[in-house]
Order: sequence, then C-alpha cells, then structure tokens
Amino acid sequence: MPLVCLTDFQAYAQKHLSKSTWDYIEGGADECFTRDDNITAFKRIRLRPRYLKDVQEVDTRTTVQGEEITAPICISPTGFHCLVWPDGEMSTARAAQAAGICYITSTYASCALEDIVATAPRGLRWFQLYMQSDKQLNKQLVQKVESLGFKALVITVDVPKLGNRRQDIQNQLDLKMNLLLKDLRSTKERNPMPYFQMFPIDASFCWNDLSWLQSITRLPIILKGILTKEDAELAVKHNVHGIIVSNHGGRQLDDVLASIDALAEVVAAVKGKMEVYLDGGIRTGNDVLKALALGAKCVFLGRPILWGLAYKGEYGVEEVLNIIKNEFHTSMALTGCRSVAEINQDLIQFSRL
Repeated sequence: MPLVCLTDFQAYAQKHLSKSTWDYIEGGADECFTRDDNITAFKRIRLRPRYLKDVQEVDTRTTVQGEEITAPICISPTGFHCLVWPDGEMSTARAAQAAGICYITSTYASCALEDIVATAPRGLRWFQLYMQSDKQLNKQLVQKVESLGFKALVITVDVPKLGNRRQDIQNQLDLKMNLLLKDLRSTKERNPMPYFQMFPIDASFCWNDLSWLQSITRLPIILKGILTKEDAELAVKHNVHGIIVSNHGGRQLDDVLASIDALAEVVAAVKGKMEVYLDGGIRTGNDVLKALALGAKCVFLGRPILWGLAYKGEYGVEEVLNIIKNEFHTSMALTGCRSVAEINQDLIQFSRL
C-alpha cells in the first residue's frame, strides 16, 4: 500500500526503527505538551478560500536569503541521520538537491561535511552551529563550512542546556556508542570527539558575542529558536539576517508557545527588516500555507525528513518532499493563490474552538 501523507511515513518509521532510536527522534521535553501542541495549533487556524480566480498556473517557487527554491519547504537541522539510514546525511543532501530546496546540516551530522557536499555539490546548504566552549573550534568550523560552500550560518539559541528528555534518560541513550562526529575536533586532537564529550555547549554565549561571530565570517547569520518579540527586536538590533521561529520540536523547554502561535509576534517585531522562517509541527500543505499567511518566508521540516529517510533513504526523503510540495500546490490552487506572493493573512482566521 503506497504511503500518501507524512503521517504514513511516521507509522512506517515507528514500526521499523529500534525503540531507542524512535524515542530519540519522537521524544519531547518533560510531558511533551509543546511537541504535541506544535501540531494541534495548526488545527486552530481555518482557511478562507477565494474562488473564481485563474489558478491554471500555480507557481510555488520562492527565495531564501536571495537563493531560489522550488517551494517554501526546506529541511531543518537534525543530527545523527545514520541512526535511521546507513548513508545518513549524504542521502538527505541528495534528496534536497533533487527537490531544489535548502538543507540545513547539523553540527551533529554523522557524516563528514566534505562527504555531504561532495555527494550533492549543487545543493543549497546552510550550516547549523551549536556554539562550543572552545572558541577556536567554533572559528575552525565556521571557516570550514564557508570554504565548503555553505551559504548561511544558523545559530541555535535555545540550547544553553539540554532539555529534560525523559525517554532518552529512561533508555540510557548514549549516542557516543553509535557514532563519532566527523567535524567536531578539538584544536589539540586529530580524532573525532564523541557526542557527549562536546556537551554542554557554551551556555555563556549571549547577544554581545554575535559581533565576534560576524567578524570571522561573511555568511549571513540566522538565529534558530526565537519565540518572542523582545528577542526578535534584539535580533534586528544585532544585525542578523534571519530568524527561524522554533521551539526545537518541543524538545527543549516544555509549555512554551507552539511555533505557529509565536510566529505573528516575531514577524511584527522585525518589521520586514529580515526574513522569518518557521520550524515545528508542519505536516501538510495546508500547514505550509497557514505559516506563509502569518508571515513566514519558508518552513522547515524536521522529524518528517527522518521518517522518510527511515523508509527508503534519499528516495524516501524525496517522497516526503514531493507529497508535501504537491499538497501545498493544491492548497494554493484551492485558496486562489497563483504565487506565494499572493498568500496573505486574509486567507486565514483563528477558530474559537
């Protein structure tokens, strides 16, 4: 039986992955309220379609940081893809290249960055950076990704400390037994450093440290994990180039706003001075449309990419992307939008339910 929606891939992955791997992918912080609310929050938004418009030609293309993508649907940074498919991030990168969308590679990729780039040389790629305590290591990583052709740096801001992920604690998850990270090398060691040896990240990293980062790279800097207008205004003040509204898939601080519920506040705060993206809870083409209507330039998928990877590697990821791109095309046509520029807040209303 063919898989026809993203949750079909979720069911397949749950059936075929080990319990500890599945729990690591699906787990959230504490009671998992925010993880689940990321999805249900979209159902509190209703669509207001406009009809009798010529939608014979619907164009889903847009741009992120000046680079064209085939649809406003890209890939969030997630680590350890080799847990679910042997080729790991190399398969993900090939799928993103084939789909013509952006893939944010994680600091905790289980494949070497050189291999990821070599296997998908034409792909649009950004790099997600966890700021490490070793400043020289941060500098080396930034210089490396810039030389490899990554087009932006995505700084994850919501992990000064790892969230309380109960299932991982119960499973005594120890990823260093499974993987060594190829690109986290201390300045004194030539050998890869195990995952937990690199945690915690630099919990002292703050707004004023962004100027140092900006001084060592020409890449645009995007902050992932912003949820409030106050932090959005500070992002503008510190001259970053973009924000990904995200709560880390509900894996960090439980009981925060669903990403889609925080989006409008952040969009209003930046006043058009930078692009705003959304990560968290996207499962259908309608969800993509709702996010764009609330001001997101693009959305990013996390767990669904790993579900696709668990299904058929790069071809499974391609299937996931094709399904949601086709759903989004349908959502546009059925609401009367011929281009993403025509998607606006008039297309939605919040349900009282």
